[in-house]
Amino acid sequence: MNSQVKFDTIVIGSGFGGSVMTYRLSHAGEAVCLLERGKAYPPGSFERSPAGLGRAVWSPDEHRHGLFDIWTFRGVDAVVSSGLGGGSLIYANVLLRKPPDWFVHSSNGGEDWPISYRELLPHYQSVERIMGVTAYPHNEPDYAIPKVTAFRQAVNESELHWVPARLAVSFANGYTTAHPGAPITAPSFGNVHDRPGRPPTVRLTCRLCGECDIGCNYGSKNSLDHTYLSLARDKADIRVLSEVRDIVYEDGEYVVRYVQHHLEGDAAPTPREVRARRVVLAAGALGSTYLLLRNAGNLPGLVRPQPDGPLGTRFSGNGDFLALALRAKGADGKPLALDADRGPVVTGAAEVPLDPRDPRARGYYIEDGGYPAFVDWLTESAGIGLPGRTVKFAFKRFLAWALGNPDARIGADFADLIGPGTLTSSSLPLLGMGRDVPDGTMYLRGRNNEYLGVNWNRRSSRDYHRGMRDALRQISDRLGATYRDTPQWRYLRRITTVHPLGGVPMGRDPEHGVVDRFGQAFGRDGLFVVDGSAMPGAVGPNPSLTIAAFADWSAEAIIAGETRR
Repeated sequence: MNSQVKFDTIVIGSGFGGSVMTYRLSHAGEAVCLLERGKAYPPGSFERSPAGLGRAVWSPDEHRHGLFDIWTFRGVDAVVSSGLGGGSLIYANVLLRKPPDWFVHSSNGGEDWPISYRELLPHYQSVERIMGVTAYPHNEPDYAIPKVTAFRQAVNESELHWVPARLAVSFANGYTTAHPGAPITAPSFGNVHDRPGRPPTVRLTCRLCGECDIGCNYGSKNSLDHTYLSLARDKADIRVLSEVRDIVYEDGEYVVRYVQHHLEGDAAPTPREVRARRVVLAAGALGSTYLLLRNAGNLPGLVRPQPDGPLGTRFSGNGDFLALALRAKGADGKPLALDADRGPVVTGAAEVPLDPRDPRARGYYIEDGGYPAFVDWLTESAGIGLPGRTVKFAFKRFLAWALGNPDARIGADFADLIGPGTLTSSSLPLLGMGRDVPDGTMYLRGRNNEYLGVNWNRRSSRDYHRGMRDALRQISDRLGATYRDTPQWRYLRRITTVHPLGGVPMGRDPEHGVVDRFGQAFGRDGLFVVDGSAMPGAVGPNPSLTIAAFADWSAEAIIAGETRR
């Protein structure tokens, strides 16, 4: 463990904001320390067994230091990541830009974006280049999968606008023909997972396994550990299993106190601290907001928490909504093969533009969904036909035994037991996201204010959800499928978001924001926030690219001296 204590900048969190900031500042000659609470996940280390997946949760008090951090609040649940690379380890690889006219100003929901598409454009381009963004190569024979064509056709027939998803995935090795499972040539800067005395990290092109959201064991995802953090590995001090507890300003510098978690044994976490003249918070909407709420008293000049100030306001789930198109049928009435268990999770999107004249048309995207093959087995095993097939199989085997049937071959009977699998092969998850109303608040709760709470009223976004569900039904109908809401929404009206935003929103002044347009806290020089918590409203499309571009914009301003007050 590096024993250095003094740095120019301490970055907290290694997601899309923290990784970009670490790379930019370290390459500008600053001494940067990156603190990530989770562990590193080189290819092949993501859990797949039932026992392993049961351990793959973040609950350090119970000595579990896994990938998924699952939160439940009033009316909304959230799933975020814990690991070197942050949310890029479990996101669906989609890097779409926020449309220019979605950078709204105090209209259609009260959002006020102090930055514009034009200002972020060069930073969008820079992130796309480093992340290796490309469209899904559906015209390549090895990558032709049914759901791509069927979803695109259904969207276009619904009079919506289909766009290819821009994906941070390696489908080909350099400029060669796209081919699944081909070795990827290691870049000259190496890989953050490389260790002395060990073979270099091996990555393969996308193998169409649908496991993007549970960690890519083949290294096909151009996640932040393989890109920005690998570029920064020789210049920044990157520390994993380092969970920040306190941020204090004293004697003209920031003191960041954290604990070093230990994976082996039951040893208690080791307290440590580092110091710097600048701190960059990038622990996500939940993590960064929680840290600032807990440490507001240690940071003189920081704007006040809600209800008196903007800290803890503007929470949004980025309009996340999941629905199912079940048992799709073709024009001939036969089951339509979609094979959602093949390919990356997302390949394309239906873009529904913002329409200020229609309160429901706040702007949203609908994307095709995918999942790992083991979900097919779980779904089919839970299907209503399995008990009947099991009884039939057992009865036929009993008759064969009782009648002394000499035919020992039971392949056909076994195939009948498994079933045709039409439910899973002809069904497709539909992923929605967009501009819900960002009026949620975040606060501390518990006897000692040790827990984070979120108060979000879905009724404010009722019109948005109605418009979204109408569009989802249109696409489902065009697929010849039966539309279904998830049980969570159907019976409980609860939302699950994988894109929580807000809590430390940027604004034009301390009355309307916690940080300015560069992410620097009002009244607290040297403290920056560059993750989803700084978004003043929903991004709309998948927010990862906009967060990364905002961090790149902030880093460039820091390097140029534009953030000095």
